[in-house]
Amino acid sequence: MALTRADIDHIAHLARLAVSEAEVPEYVGKLSRILDLVDQLKQADTRGVEPMAHPLEMSQRLRSDEITEHDHREYYQRNAPEAEQGLYLVPRVIE
Repeated sequence: MALTRADIDHIAHLARLAVSEAEVPEYVGKLSRILDLVDQLKQADTRGVEPMAHPLEMSQRLRSDEITEHDHREYYQRNAPEAEQGLYLVPRVIE
């Protein structure tokens, strides 16, 4: 799929990129090759191929799900300059 200068201008506008006049031919070529590759990938027969979450056959090491933080709410409420009914009271900043 060959792109045109108008396509590059539109893509650059959408991406908010400044593309100089000298860069346009390079972008036309590179983006056209990317779209050609996407077209090739679309034609690949993937029937019978199970979707994978990860391309490598690895298990993910996870830490055990244990509580490491404790509730310090009462302590923090006591240290707050002003608190009421579990809420921190702050000065009004917008009149």
